[in-house]
Amino acid sequence: MKLPSQFYKPLAAGAPQPVRELPVRPERMIHFFPPHLEKIRARVPEMAKQVDILLGNLEDAIPADAKEAARAGFIEVAKACDFGDTALWTRVNALNSPWVLEDIEAIVREIGDKLDVMMIPKVEGAWDIHFVDQYLSLLEARHQVKKPILIHALLETAQGVKNIEEIACASPRMHGFSLGPADLAASRGMKTTRVGGGHPLYGVLADPIEGKAERAFSQQDLWHYTVAKMVDACQSNGLRAFYGPFGDIKDEAACEAQFRNAFLMGCAGAWSLAPNQIAIAKRVFSPEVDEVLFAKRILEALPGGSGVAMLDGKMQDDATWKQAKVIVDLAKLVAKKDPELAAAYGF
Repeated sequence: MKLPSQFYKPLAAGAPQPVRELPVRPERMIHFFPPHLEKIRARVPEMAKQVDILLGNLEDAIPADAKEAARAGFIEVAKACDFGDTALWTRVNALNSPWVLEDIEAIVREIGDKLDVMMIPKVEGAWDIHFVDQYLSLLEARHQVKKPILIHALLETAQGVKNIEEIACASPRMHGFSLGPADLAASRGMKTTRVGGGHPLYGVLADPIEGKAERAFSQQDLWHYTVAKMVDACQSNGLRAFYGPFGDIKDEAACEAQFRNAFLMGCAGAWSLAPNQIAIAKRVFSPEVDEVLFAKRILEALPGGSGVAMLDGKMQDDATWKQAKVIVDLAKLVAKKDPELAAAYGF
């Protein structure tokens, strides 16, 4: 483990100074696109206007014979497009793959100053982050990159979940984590082929009631424990937690329910795999107008966050002031990206 005095020192001479705080911006959705497809690349300028984060995917869902084309396509579109206030990310191939070294090297060399975050799949321990951290530092120094590229870890294995606390504080480059439910399910030996969401057989059966044949069954959330653990690791280290993919693109109601659970539990956003999921993520991860207006009233009733006040028959104190501040701070971030919500929130 690094000594505290060394934590914020660059790992290579000439590399940019590590960040001490993450950029403050809305991150309601990470929208994936396959950069090996020319027709998709042509849509990137318009996509960038609609999302908070745009991610060029080089890993899963990209065929092996298209890996190099995806890398080249991502670099091409990143050079050509002005992303404005939309963050640009990429997901490189896994650290044990034959493509990852060239992914990282080519991207830093060609577009290092345009890339905000590099997502690393299947992170299992702090050692994975240390490797990427050192390699990025050497490349940033060689190619005179001016700002450090942050690292986002994908939580896709049982070992990664077990080691999440150590991973979270492995480097000042850490941006956060995303839940990868499909790979994680396989790693754990879970008996489901779904990508995210619940399972109709995973639930609790009510106790029998005399004289009543039917017993109520309540479906439970397969991912509650993992999301809670991820959120705790992130919030305690100043990082961001994200729900990952929801694979049933047509089931918008189930997608929205899963996203809302993640939002309520403390996630900053979720992945969007198709245009209809962008709208769902915007709706879910933007606080509701009525809740924002009430939260603003709490902050106004308790200047500085001390004392007690009654609002609509409900007691408010320093604890509810902190809750209200979370809502209002998020609303202010969202308002910067969404003029209609800004007006509704009263900003």
